[in-house]
Amino acid sequence: MTSNHQTDPANRARLRWRARRGLLENDLILTRFLDAYETSMSDEEVDALTLLLDLSDQDLMDLILARKEPEGSADLPHVHALLIKLRG
Repeated sequence: MTSNHQTDPANRARLRWRARRGLLENDLILTRFLDAYETSMSDEEVDALTLLLDLSDQDLMDLILARKEPEGSADLPHVHALLIKLRG
């Protein structure tokens, strides 16, 4: 059996740790999002969030605030779907 986000507490803790950002606004948005949705996130949503967490704080903020849309390797349907939830 492969370990996924929901079955592995270490994966969940790593995701929450990576969501801590230097830009306070991002940190607050991501923390609130994880508080609300972490236990119900699919592996596809976790993958999308992981891709977003690879971005710089400013690029991430621009995406969350819809000042721009994902580009390059982040321009994927599941990333767009997660952004809709984040923008909620």
